[in-house]
Amino acid sequence: MKKFNFDEIKAKEAIKLLLESFGEDLNRDGIKRTPERVVEFYKEVLSGNSIDSLDLVPISYSSEEHEEIVLIKDVSFYSLCEHHLLPFFGKVHMAYIPQKDKIVGISKLIRLIEIFANRLQLQERFTKQISDTVMQLLKPHGVMVIVEAEHLCMTMRGIKKTGSLVITQSVRGKFSEDEKARKEAMSLLGK
Repeated sequence: MKKFNFDEIKAKEAIKLLLESFGEDLNRDGIKRTPERVVEFYKEVLSGNSIDSLDLVPISYSSEEHEEIVLIKDVSFYSLCEHHLLPFFGKVHMAYIPQKDKIVGISKLIRLIEIFANRLQLQERFTKQISDTVMQLLKPHGVMVIVEAEHLCMTMRGIKKTGSLVITQSVRGKFSEDEKARKEAMSLLGK
């Protein structure tokens, strides 16, 4: 992964230029600190660029030998659409079937979701990155990721349809090969 280089000086200048292009007075009380606040916002919501997801999730070896579905449901997230720099947000559902003694802490999987969400994103890529990384790190029998999100670029502009959800799915391994396994996971999700 390439090194993330957030240039605060350039970002602050860009925000000032943007505000000026809107006809704003940069000395107005409500606007004076806006460039700094916006820069801090972007540093935070794009912090996933500075983390290598492959270094995040250590595998725990356990005597549990659990080879049944592990499902995490309704993990909330927010991200920024790379097309309009507007938020999209929603829920991630993830199921995986671990290999015998390869179990990972659930919080590590949630952190993985956060890393990919905290980048300029497309929902389709976000969904795929999660499933591909889980497959690469854990080498489970299978993984399924479903993302349901509302995009403010559809809510605030363009077609202006509030509450519309975009649903993406990525299945790997057993979930893509075995319809029974996929249906069982979907049943656990209530889908």
